[in-house]
Amino acid sequence: MEKLLHFTWKHKMFPLTPLSTTDNKYVEVIDPGLHNHNSGPDFFNAKIKINDTVWVGNVEIHVHSSDWYKHHHENDSAYDNVILHVASDIDCDVTNSRGEHVPQMMLMVPDNVRDNYRLLLETDKYPPCYNIIPSLTRLTVHSWMAALQTERLQQKTEAIEERARQRNGSWEDAYFITLARNFGFGTNSDAFEMWASQLQLGSIAHHSDDLFQIEAMFLGQAGLLTPDDDGTVKGSRNMAKGGCEDDYFKRLSSEYQYLAHKFSLTNINGKMWRFMRMRPQNFPYIRISQLANLYYSKKAKLSMLTECQTVDDIRQLYSIGVSDYWKTHYTFGAESTASDKRLSDTSLNVLVINTAVPFLFAYGRHTANEELCERAFNILDSIKAENNNITRMWQECGMLVRTAGDSQALIQLKKEYCDRKDCLRCRIGYEHLKQKNCQTHNSNNQQTNTHDNETKQ
Repeated sequence: MEKLLHFTWKHKMFPLTPLSTTDNKYVEVIDPGLHNHNSGPDFFNAKIKINDTVWVGNVEIHVHSSDWYKHHHENDSAYDNVILHVASDIDCDVTNSRGEHVPQMMLMVPDNVRDNYRLLLETDKYPPCYNIIPSLTRLTVHSWMAALQTERLQQKTEAIEERARQRNGSWEDAYFITLARNFGFGTNSDAFEMWASQLQLGSIAHHSDDLFQIEAMFLGQAGLLTPDDDGTVKGSRNMAKGGCEDDYFKRLSSEYQYLAHKFSLTNINGKMWRFMRMRPQNFPYIRISQLANLYYSKKAKLSMLTECQTVDDIRQLYSIGVSDYWKTHYTFGAESTASDKRLSDTSLNVLVINTAVPFLFAYGRHTANEELCERAFNILDSIKAENNNITRMWQECGMLVRTAGDSQALIQLKKEYCDRKDCLRCRIGYEHLKQKNCQTHNSNNQQTNTHDNETKQ
C-alpha cells in the first residue's frame, strides 16, 4: 500500500476536492519532488504551498502516521527538513528531532488506481498490462523504449566497468573477458567469463605469434586438457564415435604443462563446462579454438573494434573459424566432416548486440567520446530484431519490434519490470493504473477479441 501511496503522490493523482493539512491549512503541491529509493525521506526537494507560504524541502509518506515513530524518525535529524508528512491514516501527531510539529496531510489511493494495480498483480495473462498496449500513443512507446534501451546499455556498462576494475583498469582485458563471456552463448557464459578472468593475457602475449601455443594455453587454462575420471575426454560421451587422448591432445597437453610451469599457470575446473544437450558447434572446444584464432589474428584487440564503423565491419571482425585440427573434430579423437566451423550469421548478431555495442557505449562513456556512444545506438538500430520468446510475446500484445534496439528494450522491460512486478516504475504500468475503469476496458477487449475470432472463423 505504501508503494501505491508513493505512486499516487509522485504522479499527483489527487482527489478533485481541495487538499488540506490535518489542522485545516490549504495545500497546493507545486512539485512532488524527486523520488528517493535509498535511505532518508521518500521525496527530496518538493515544493509545496501551505496557505500563503511556499515551502521547499522533503516529504515522507507512510500508510499510518504512527509509522513515523515505528521507524524512529523523531530521533533522526535526516528528517528535520520534512515539510509535509503524508499518510492514508492519520492516527497521531508527529514531531522531528528538534521537537517541532511536522505538518500532516491525509491522502488516499484512488479506487481506480488500487483496483487497476490489483488486476496487474492477479492477471494470469503475461504481461498483465497487455490490454492497454494497442491504445498507447506512438510517442509514449517510443520514449519508453528509448529509455529502456539506454537503461540496458547502462547496466551492461556497469558490468564492463567492474571487469576493468578487477583487471587493474585494463579495458583491453575487460574487452576480451566480455567477448569470451558472450562466446558462451548463454549456456556456458559464466564458465567462459571465469575462464577468461583467470587467463594471464600478459603471459599469453609472449606467444601471440604461435596459434598452437595460444590454443594450448587457452584449452589448458579451461581445464579441458585433463581427462575425466573414467579416462575419457570431456564432452566425448556426447559424440557418436566417442573420444580419446589422440596425438593432438597429447601435444597440446605436453605444451600446456611446459607453459604452465613457465608462467605458474593454474587452470579452472573443467567440470564447469556444459556439453549435454548442446549442438557440437557450441562445444567449448570449438568456441575456444575460435577465440584462439581471434586472439592470434589480433582481431580480439579493442582498437580493432573501435575502428569498426558499421555492423558489417563488426561482423567481418568476428567472422572467424577454427584451427586445422578442429575443422575435422568437435572433440578430441572423434573425427567429423571437414568444415571451417565459422560463426553463423545469428551468432555474429548475438556478439554484435551483446559485446560490440555495449563495449562501444561503455568505452565511449569512459573516454568521453560521444561519437562511440552514438555509433553503438546506430549499430543496434541497424540490426534486425532478435527472435525469441520475449520478443514474440510482446509482438502478440501489439508491440512493433523492428530492430535489435527494440528487442533489447523489451528484454529489459520483461526482466527488470515485468518479472519483478515493478509496474509502479513502468510507463506502461502508469498508463494502465490511471485508467478510470480498467475492468470495463478488459471486458470490452475480451468481447472485441471474441467478435474478431468469430469473424475469422
